Amino acid sequence: MQDLNKAIKHLKKDVGLSQLIKKFGILDYPASQNYFESLVESIIGQQLSGKAADTIYKRFLNLFPKQKFTPDLVLDIEDLTLRNCGMSWAKARSLHDLSHKILSKTVRLNELDQMSDEEVIIHLTAVKGIGRWTAEMKLMFALQRPDILPLDDVGIQNAMARLYGLNRKSKNFKLQITKISNNWKPHRTLACWYLWKNLDNK
Repeated sequence: MQDLNKAIKHLKKDVGLSQLIKKFGILDYPASQNYFESLVESIIGQQLSGKAADTIYKRFLNLFPKQKFTPDLVLDIEDLTLRNCGMSWAKARSLHDLSHKILSKTVRLNELDQMSDEEVIIHLTAVKGIGRWTAEMKLMFALQRPDILPLDDVGIQNAMARLYGLNRKSKNFKLQITKISNNWKPHRTLACWYLWKNLDNK
């Protein structure tokens, strides 16, 4: 993804992040080896806590032999069965639409590495139920793009409010987040990992 030592040296210039880096040490996440699986996991995890998302994803995995799935196998699972795993009807339809679009080559996950960040977002949001947030999670965790800021992520908003004493009800809240995060460029992805880690640690 990036030179971690160089990125951490840069982020330590921020007083708040410097504290988190000292607290948690070097954070790193392995790149995804299966883009389809990681995208399915992101869809299932939309608007859920980490614990709830993990529970539903494990139930979903148990639907398949050896917990391995492909677009074909996902399409064979009825919406009701997916719903019974704990996911919404919308997410069930989204998983089917994603699988269908991959098989029809409307969505080409094997070409994402060659796309810019914004091109990836446009490409993935063509799938029903995939919005900008899900595409940004794909960029951050699967493709490991180094400079992504998911501005609408509630976890990032909460973590920023706590760390920098911001008022979430302020009409300028997102503008304040953007202004602070501009100092993290081009390593905003790593900064967000520290923010999420600190939130999980609360």
